[in-house]
Amino acid sequence: MRHLIDIKDFSVEEIHRILDLADQMQAAPERYRETQRGRILATLFFEPSTRTRLSFESAMLSLGGSVLGFATADSSSTAKGESLTDTIRTVSCYCDIIAMRHPKEGAPLAGSFKSEVPIINAGDGGHNHPTQTLTDLMTIRREKGRLDSLTVGLCGDLKFGRTVHSLIAAMSRYPGVRFVLISPPELRVPEYVLSGLAARGIPYEEVESMEQVMGDLDILYMTRVQKERFFNEADYIRLKDTYILDTDKMKKARPDLRVLHPLPRVNEIAVQVDLDPRAVYFKQVKNGRYVRMALITRLLEER
Repeated sequence: MRHLIDIKDFSVEEIHRILDLADQMQAAPERYRETQRGRILATLFFEPSTRTRLSFESAMLSLGGSVLGFATADSSSTAKGESLTDTIRTVSCYCDIIAMRHPKEGAPLAGSFKSEVPIINAGDGGHNHPTQTLTDLMTIRREKGRLDSLTVGLCGDLKFGRTVHSLIAAMSRYPGVRFVLISPPELRVPEYVLSGLAARGIPYEEVESMEQVMGDLDILYMTRVQKERFFNEADYIRLKDTYILDTDKMKKARPDLRVLHPLPRVNEIAVQVDLDPRAVYFKQVKNGRYVRMALITRLLEER
């Protein structure tokens, strides 16, 4: 049985097949409206979510399937002391596939050992978010026409940002990709990620100024500073407004730049930037629905 816990669980060829299917689903959604009739998706969200949870639910409903689940840990039996693995074993008796988010790294992997159905990691702590990465890849490919030979800037919380870690793992498989890592020292990319890049000879640069690199980028991937990952509120307050993308900074960028953001946005992108055609983060949200439709379809077919 196949799960998606880490983006590296899928080969590049498998990722491209999912993206191709997502493109087909977006072009002709009516062809797929009944393909998962009678199948049930369980959404187990032990951590708050809007886009990811609703995107999964929308995806399954668009395929003709049904959805059950919970949106907070407080509404599950884990609040009574039930173990995570018992919850997974129980829920997998009621459904055909599970999308799971958890604040602790490795929780979806642990659940996959006990589940009777495929598990999709919908985000585990600061570690991984593979379905957001599939969404990011689909958006980049649609906007730039390729996934290779790109200079990718990642800005903001690169230490706790699971979307950042997953995207680096995915994009580093493509030739000619170079990373520009924009963050304060306290929020740098973890050393294990940098070591992996260095070991494979993938070029990267760490900088603290967004302005000095804006003109070099093909992609700018903005992230929020995540209050929920900080143990010290004073540190969060000190760092939360370090990078704000506004129209003045956009003037320094190339005409073919594309700005992505996994959302939610707090104040790291000024609302005026939404009017710039280079800002594609709401297109990115829409793409997420179709890429999850394709992923659900593939995993259920393989099962």
